[in-house]
Amino acid sequence: MKYRDGIFATFALALTSLALTGVVYTDAYSQAAKAEATGVRALTEVAAGTTLASAEPAMLALAPAQVQ
Repeated sequence: MKYRDGIFATFALALTSLALTGVVYTDAYSQAAKAEATGVRALTEVAAGTTLASAEPAMLALAPAQVQ
């Protein structure tokens, strides 16, 4: 029984690793990672207050109306 559990766990780990490797090498994973990095950067800029300095004047005029 002990050996059978070990064999099953090893097989499950190998199968999971293979599936994860397959997902990592797809375009969907690459696009999701890129979008997440862009979102984190945007969030960091907003928290630091640097986005308002680089925003267009037309966007700054709309900002107070959107807050209300």
